[in-house]
Amino acid sequence: MPFVRGRGQTGCMIPILILAAGESRRMRGRDKLAELVDGEPLLRRQTLAALRLGGPVFVALPGPGHDRAQHIADLEVTPLIVPEAAEGMSGTLRGAVAQLPDCAAFLVVLADLPLIDAAAMRAVCDLREARPEAMIWRGTTETGKPGHPILFDARLRPEFESLQGDTGGEVIVRHHPIATVALPGEAARLDLDTPEDWDRFRAETGL
Repeated sequence: MPFVRGRGQTGCMIPILILAAGESRRMRGRDKLAELVDGEPLLRRQTLAALRLGGPVFVALPGPGHDRAQHIADLEVTPLIVPEAAEGMSGTLRGAVAQLPDCAAFLVVLADLPLIDAAAMRAVCDLREARPEAMIWRGTTETGKPGHPILFDARLRPEFESLQGDTGGEVIVRHHPIATVALPGEAARLDLDTPEDWDRFRAETGL
């Protein structure tokens, strides 16, 4: 699969937006996106996974001089500076989605989900071809709990312009037809917000 194309638009590649503008408030001075997973900083690992799909990758960052930029500086990605990230997840989405290029749909990936890989991203993108009646396609856990990644039809972009607070895109998701695909285990929801979370993750996975 050389790249993910927009349905009905032969030359339109679906952008992948990696959200990496949060503040890691609960990590007590550490940056969870700099934590190593299988030898790679988490942000770099997730960005490399997105690049394997072959389409354009955009990474939302809180500022041009942020330390996270060094983890992806040598990769063929487009950093998006999102000062709105200080408002929370909704601000990040509002500011980042506004900077994406015109296309048929866009995939949103949370950078802090360490078990999301290229296969998970591809599974959600493939769902769009299988379930064209939906406007949102998302991953779930094996037991069906909703999670990430989430693919949005580009016709929903105007709704991102009014997002507020820290609820992210859920206010959009619950108002439109959704198709889901189960991803392995808890990959769609497993985030690591504290040093203790990271210790448990490494002990359980060896990564």
